[in-house]
Amino acid sequence: MRRISKGAEPPCLTAWKRTNPHGRYHQLTDDIRRNIRQCALEEQFYLCAYCCQKIQDIDTCHNEHIEAQKLNPERTLDFLNIVASCNTPNQCGDAHQSQHLPLTPLMMECETELRFKISGRVEGLSDRAIETIRVLNLGDREQNNRSLIEKRKQLSNVLFLSNGVDPNEGLEDEELLEMLIADLSPPQQGQMEPFTPVVVNILRNWLQDGKSALSP
Repeated sequence: MRRISKGAEPPCLTAWKRTNPHGRYHQLTDDIRRNIRQCALEEQFYLCAYCCQKIQDIDTCHNEHIEAQKLNPERTLDFLNIVASCNTPNQCGDAHQSQHLPLTPLMMECETELRFKISGRVEGLSDRAIETIRVLNLGDREQNNRSLIEKRKQLSNVLFLSNGVDPNEGLEDEELLEMLIADLSPPQQGQMEPFTPVVVNILRNWLQDGKSALSP
């Protein structure tokens, strides 16, 4: 995950809520829902809020309520509670459904309590991170989500190699690590390459732990 900084809600949603003070999300028009999704995508630099794979456009994702609509009906129209999730079956928003999500992409800790490996797997460093990985099916073990693990590994390796780093050898030079993190962290023309936050997470682990972070 990458921490998402939520901005102002779309003006069309604000106007609709003003004229429908007791309204709920399911009453919104398709146009307003698409506007919400577009704003969320731009905030997320066109990455899925949960797995960080690339989302091409608003037709390949959905509006995802971090605090599920069934759990808190009062927040169904709260833009601070809505992110864009990929449509991957049995993963991310599709897996979340109405379960409680203890660690969210709105929390800074989502970047430190999830630890990514060059193998493509992810490890939870806290109880809430472990539970979040389970709820969203983010691939802690291959038997849980082999497809995501393999995709994450392959596309992360592409990012490593395109930046002159062999992911199997790592990088021990602290200055080079910091420079690479600084280069990768900002979006380019409002977008990020798929799984960029995963690569940044791995680089930060290398910076902290050295080659011990190369464990599968």
